[in-house]
Amino acid sequence: MSFPNPSKFRHVALFGKYHATVTPGALESSRKVLDDVAQFLAHQGCEVVLDKDTALHTGLSNFPSLDMPQIGQQCDLGLVIGGDGTMLGIGRQMAQYKLPLIGINQGRLGFITDIPIERYRDALAPMLKGHYQVDDRSLLHARVMRNQHCVFDALAMNDVVVNRGGTSGMVELRVEVDGRFVANQRADGLIIATPTGSTAYSLSAGGPLMHPSIGGWVMAPIAPHTLSNRPIVLPESSEIHIEIVSGRYVSANFDMQSLAELMIGDRISVRRSQHQVRFLHPEGWNYFDTLRKKMHWNEGGA
Repeated sequence: MSFPNPSKFRHVALFGKYHATVTPGALESSRKVLDDVAQFLAHQGCEVVLDKDTALHTGLSNFPSLDMPQIGQQCDLGLVIGGDGTMLGIGRQMAQYKLPLIGINQGRLGFITDIPIERYRDALAPMLKGHYQVDDRSLLHARVMRNQHCVFDALAMNDVVVNRGGTSGMVELRVEVDGRFVANQRADGLIIATPTGSTAYSLSAGGPLMHPSIGGWVMAPIAPHTLSNRPIVLPESSEIHIEIVSGRYVSANFDMQSLAELMIGDRISVRRSQHQVRFLHPEGWNYFDTLRKKMHWNEGGA
């Protein structure tokens, strides 16, 4: 999908990967990259702002900064410089504002930060003029209920994972889908993954790859006690309930957000969020090209 309006993106926000910056050299490199991208955007006629935390941690002060709600309300494009983990966090926060996001990867090619830093100028110039492809991704909305009270509420772009503690035995989980009993599962845990998250933890647990345009979730057990307990694909209209039946030190993870020490009887409900994350890719972008590069397909012998 292309939009010929060259003035579509005038107010652009920059988000940087500052949390993983632990050395002075890495900090200086991150600062230089952000400043270079910001100068490029300014020369393209964009009004550039920095995410307030990015500005604080990198020390960049030659552009104004805004907090997350201000960016969502005032900007019409977000540029995320980092990796997929950075994009997951920004995407969850910007989804409610419908702010489209472009990902520039500083390291290895990402599944959702797909523009290599060394080629960002060539990729961004036509995109800023309206030549791009739209890629909408669904989010999970999860709640942890305890004694009929919500004790945790979060969005997840990749997955919701319920799992055992590192030194404890298996957990037993009662699983329902749309109010219908599915099974009591004894395993190391259970993953509910979006199509975006199907290439993450779910894949390691034996789950299938799902094209991002498919409206569904993967429900994948982690090291199940019964080998016939296999991953299943559910429609995204489903509401999934997971009750903790037994197990010690059980925790729940919502992308990078965690709730430790769930209690027996706690119920985790997972359903589709009313919000989506909108990614923009260069024209000609292809999901299978990304898969082939990330999964190293077509390498090795003939």
